Amino acid sequence: MKKIVIIGGCAAGPKAAAKAKRENPENIVELYTMENMVSYSACGLPYFIEGVVPNINNLMIRSPEEFRKSGVEVFLNHTCTNICPENKTVTFNCTKEVNYDELILCLGSRPYNPPIKNFILDGVYNLKVIQDGINIKSRAQTSKSVLLIGGGYIALELMEAFVVNNLKITVVEKSSTILPLFDEDISNEIRKRIEENSKGLIEFIFNDEVVEFLGETSFEGAITKNGRKIDADFCVVAVGVRPNTQLAKDAGIELGITGAIKTDNKMRTSIQHIYAAGDCTEDIFIPTKQSVYLALGTIANKQGRVAAINASGIPNGKTEQFDGVLGSMVTKYFDFTVSATGLSERAALSLQNYINITPVSVVVDEYDKAGYMPSIGILKVKLVADKRTGEILGAQVIGTGDADKRIGVVASALRANLNINEFLHLDLPYAPPFSSTIDPLLTAAYKLKQKIDS
Repeated sequence: MKKIVIIGGCAAGPKAAAKAKRENPENIVELYTMENMVSYSACGLPYFIEGVVPNINNLMIRSPEEFRKSGVEVFLNHTCTNICPENKTVTFNCTKEVNYDELILCLGSRPYNPPIKNFILDGVYNLKVIQDGINIKSRAQTSKSVLLIGGGYIALELMEAFVVNNLKITVVEKSSTILPLFDEDISNEIRKRIEENSKGLIEFIFNDEVVEFLGETSFEGAITKNGRKIDADFCVVAVGVRPNTQLAKDAGIELGITGAIKTDNKMRTSIQHIYAAGDCTEDIFIPTKQSVYLALGTIANKQGRVAAINASGIPNGKTEQFDGVLGSMVTKYFDFTVSATGLSERAALSLQNYINITPVSVVVDEYDKAGYMPSIGILKVKLVADKRTGEILGAQVIGTGDADKRIGVVASALRANLNINEFLHLDLPYAPPFSSTIDPLLTAAYKLKQKIDS
């Protein structure tokens, strides 16, 4: 029997707690969180703000009572203030000391806020936890305009939410494109689609950044680096997150080159009996074998599961591994889906001298179903491979069709290290309501093979 203490209550922590108890019911499993709730979907917050999710309680996945019924003790409003590996203890709220046999750190992340003058004002928000979603929705319902800083995934989802709420939206993005992790040609298509379906409510400002907020106690507007004055009723800052690592660092746990906690493929940290999972950890990017930091809910849940299995001490010696990530993502703007996995062409070109590849790509526009079907959509598929070996490196798929299932196929191919010839032999399913006879992915692959062989 072991006592397993888990710190963190959003995604990785609850997953680890539930799995640890299932793996060995004799273990004592305790879950501590600094929040007043546990186990909720932060990814659903933009859809709560939009109104698609009608009640904030719909985002609650599992209550403390449900955990306790399964044998997991949950402690709310418990902030960890110290970890002492020598004594195998953790301290909460500066006074409560708890011992452990195995410790799983699911410390999460915090919003990154740029160095903007006069930042602390009423009406300036991040979107990270449940209360943030409640506050932003309340403000949106009583406002006419919003400044949105950032052009990433969360910003895209918030654009839809704010358009539905009939807000005038000014988006300030430091780079030259929306969703800058995509290749520029794909990003430009996404921007075009947003502008076509925004009711004239969205204005983009690229290659600029906010340097000052206006107002004494409440947000009244902003000034950009290029001297532009922006008027808005409130502001949401959505420019990414940073890992919460101070506790781990103070305990002597090694951090990686990304600044997040370094773990092995069993989610073990540099200190024995301490594991880490979720947004506080760095990952191995499978296509390049390099360390990256990706704060995604899917990764957090998988890492929490692996950490729990390995911390549980199963009598038969069972272990589990987490070997890395592909950066697979999908989101949408109304009926327009954007998705990606692996390396973009731009990223591949920047790395070609480091990992010995010669990137080549193709872009195709194809129907996602048989052309005579009423629910037809159009997909733009960009496929990237290594010209020397034919190995597939990544893909971006956008459009009004089923982009998500196509990117899932490419993610599986990347995990299996398929080259373009092997990919072309995939037996993908077909029926008129689901695909064209030659799937858009295979059309792209045929054209890419021709380019590779030329």
